[in-house]
Amino acid sequence: MDGSSARRRRLALLTLCVTMFMSMLDNVIVNNALPRIGQDLDTGISGLQWIAEGYSLVYAALVLTGGALGDRYGRTRVFRLGLALFTAGSALAALAGTIGVLVGARMLQGVGAALLTPGSLALLRHVFTDERERAGAIATWSGVSALGLSVGPVVGGPMVEHLGWASVFWINVPIGAAGLLLAVRVLPDIPPRPRRIDLGGLALSATGLALLVYALVEGPSRGWTDDRVLGCGAVSVVLLSAFLVLELRLAEPMLELRLFRDGALGGALLSGFTVSFGMFGALFFLPLMMQGTLGWSPAAAGYAGLPMTAMLVVAAPLSGRLTARYGPRPPLVLGLALCAAGLGGLALYGDHARYPQYLWTLFAMGLGMGLTFTPVSIAVMMRVSPAQAGMASATVNTLRELGGVLGIAVLGAVLTNRLTDSLTAALHRLGVPPEAVGPIADAPAGALHGAGGPGAAAPSAPLPGPVRDAVDGAFIDGIHLAVLCGAAALAVTAVLVAVLLGRARPVVPGGAVAARRPQPADSAEPADPAESPASAGSAEAHGAGAHRA
Repeated sequence: MDGSSARRRRLALLTLCVTMFMSMLDNVIVNNALPRIGQDLDTGISGLQWIAEGYSLVYAALVLTGGALGDRYGRTRVFRLGLALFTAGSALAALAGTIGVLVGARMLQGVGAALLTPGSLALLRHVFTDERERAGAIATWSGVSALGLSVGPVVGGPMVEHLGWASVFWINVPIGAAGLLLAVRVLPDIPPRPRRIDLGGLALSATGLALLVYALVEGPSRGWTDDRVLGCGAVSVVLLSAFLVLELRLAEPMLELRLFRDGALGGALLSGFTVSFGMFGALFFLPLMMQGTLGWSPAAAGYAGLPMTAMLVVAAPLSGRLTARYGPRPPLVLGLALCAAGLGGLALYGDHARYPQYLWTLFAMGLGMGLTFTPVSIAVMMRVSPAQAGMASATVNTLRELGGVLGIAVLGAVLTNRLTDSLTAALHRLGVPPEAVGPIADAPAGALHGAGGPGAAAPSAPLPGPVRDAVDGAFIDGIHLAVLCGAAALAVTAVLVAVLLGRARPVVPGGAVAARRPQPADSAEPADPAESPASAGSAEAHGAGAHRA
């Protein structure tokens, strides 16, 4: 291998890592900006949820289609297009003057991320043909992706405080432009292959997910018996069920459901989904609590996440070594258990808790997240054929993003329901009219609109002291129930993963699971020794360690 070739591979890895870091960062960096956005654009909790959900929902709905488009039109070409759209969406979000424009810009970012992320891991497999180098590159890529999720709050808080909320979007513009330039210069052009685009699956899944999230976000405010909420929920169940049936019938589906028949694959995919479910929900609501109820500044709320970031930095390489030696099962189960303990531990502390008291929960969540990211990617990629690498990568990202979408929506619904019930009872004792409960229930978001503080005012007028205390108490009560629900989901998943991966069969070269469904004659990858089933299977097995049941 000559020096120029090695340098080109390093630059390619840098490009793929930076762009993945940026797309993962954007999931959470906006969270510390939400209170200020709520103030400037005059919106409450449900509006702030849509800012987060607009990105994640579109990403989750389109990322599988992004993988198919990459196969059909060239992975590198689609990757570059996605990066360009993501950068343009970031600029539009920074310039947004209304909540509608901002949500639309976030959706454009989601489209870009859905196009660029599926081809990222597939490009790594094409660039790094040596077994050891490929395993190391995948571990680095996975670690950087996980780091983006943790660094977001730490970077976002100070930026919001000193530069304004638009800065969390402006930061993507120069990074995206530099990444696009590098992508044009150093990424190889992988020839496209004929691939059917599953338009029916896209329509069913995207519409079903959108209606489901709408019902979950709007249910607490409109009421769960509201005709629109019930209608959207019912239609979403029908559409998503039809999507699953359709995918089982297609020869080349958008989502290969038979991947879930393998214990290791099913456990790994479930791990990625549930970690995002619990952690995305927590990362969305914790800044609201810190800046509103606890009265912290955006920068202080951001710096509070440093322990989590530190643990992610430590855990990412550690998880790779553990996976190489023992297989993915131990780090996945341990990571899920730590996430469950940390998230559930937050329910032990109220609005008078001091930071050192619950610092251990941040360490636990950071270490747990870091332990799960690399084993999920390696467990999946070592058990599929190279021809399905793009689809498998897209499936991992889809379930992670879908977990985040549902985490914010479901845990948000739990929080809002408990908040409303607790606040209604508390305000009744204070003699506040029942019709005032609805507007006051949005006060946690409104109270965050100022500089932050226990007495911060909503946009119209400050709340009386006893009412403010009732709102804070109800919000903390809601957060406690939400984090306990997330912790329960993580704990149950840890048990399931331990069982599923314990029963997994050994890997066979070429990906035993992926080979079960006959592929169309025109679906084969271009001839490439580095992409042959035997080579890919042995590379992943060497890098991650032969899977041990």
